[in-house]
Amino acid sequence: MLRVVTALRRRGAVGLLSSGSVALLALAAGASAPVRPGDALGGLSAPDQERYQRGRQAFETSHRIETGLGPVFNDSACNRCHNKKGVGGAGIQSATVVGRLDNGGFDPLRAQGGPTLASATVMFEPAADVRRLIPDCTLPRDGEPLPQDANVVARRRTTPLFGLGLVDATPDATFLALARAQPARIRGRAPLVPNLRTGGRSVGKFGWKAQAPSLHQFSGMALLLELGITNPEFAAEEPPLGDAARLAACDAVAELEEDAAGVQHLTDFMLLLAPIPPLPQDAAARAGDPLFTRVGCDGCHVRRLRSGPHAIAALSEQSYAPYSDFLLHDMGALADQIGSDGDAKPSEMRTAPLWGGHLAGGSRLLHDGRARSFQRAIELHDGQGKAARDAFAALSGAQQAQLLAFLATL
Repeated sequence: MLRVVTALRRRGAVGLLSSGSVALLALAAGASAPVRPGDALGGLSAPDQERYQRGRQAFETSHRIETGLGPVFNDSACNRCHNKKGVGGAGIQSATVVGRLDNGGFDPLRAQGGPTLASATVMFEPAADVRRLIPDCTLPRDGEPLPQDANVVARRRTTPLFGLGLVDATPDATFLALARAQPARIRGRAPLVPNLRTGGRSVGKFGWKAQAPSLHQFSGMALLLELGITNPEFAAEEPPLGDAARLAACDAVAELEEDAAGVQHLTDFMLLLAPIPPLPQDAAARAGDPLFTRVGCDGCHVRRLRSGPHAIAALSEQSYAPYSDFLLHDMGALADQIGSDGDAKPSEMRTAPLWGGHLAGGSRLLHDGRARSFQRAIELHDGQGKAARDAFAALSGAQQAQLLAFLATL
């Protein structure tokens, strides 16, 4: 194992790994298996391993009409979307988000089904179940149509969940300090969003608009918005097409559809999901590493963070490499122009973490998946990312190739 780590350190790879991840490379020394997408964090206690397994089972469980699915939803189980390269990965699906933007004011068009349009309804489920459970439901089968008044329509791709427990375990003070330390021209915002557990406000870290302050709240939010499953913190159904009358006819389970334990199982899965180690660097990637700093990429795509004290040792005071500050930044023309229930303006989005990016093979990048290469993703940067984009464009062709080679190892 020591020989393996020493060799990788010489090649520049270990500097990109958290201390907990280095041990996961021991397969090359014949000691253990490498980390695979969907694996639990290394070093978990037996009870925490059980928490992870219960959480994974919940993550992979399909819901049905009689267990609370819908009335509108994007899929019937979490892993149906988060599955690329492994359980908890990105997905090929994209959510459609809409609204109306007038003179800088954003209307989420809730009365017409916005802001997030479901891609399916309970009418998509087996006809026998529909006739038995919701015979008076008249929803369209294929989801919610585009609202007539929408003048903003955005697509948001399903994001990977690997390693997010380390982000959850990082104190709010870390992100507030990051924002204060950034130069004014690229300074991000640590949004203060409602924390439904405490009743106060905490720094938003999760979601494209940093609208959730914790994985627990992110889990409850996803249950409601993606599966149509009500739960203790998100107890009100989303009326299909914004129509409360249709809700009454199409909701087979009037009471709460998931309990606190179910939300906690999903939280545990994400909390204990291991990050993806970077690939070893070749000569081109090693040359591209300092260029990442030189052009200003790591001004927002911050290389290293450190978690705070945590009851789970594998999450406690760990250095990790997400390549994100998890702050909101003005994206200029690249923004999706969608307002947020949290604190994000239509022009703002959270810095996307780059770790594990090699799993995507450089395709379906940015919030809507439009960029099919790392180079194109850089070229589309705008707003506070414009200076880094222009600095990349000023590099020689060879230097650009080196920087892209570095990105391909993350």
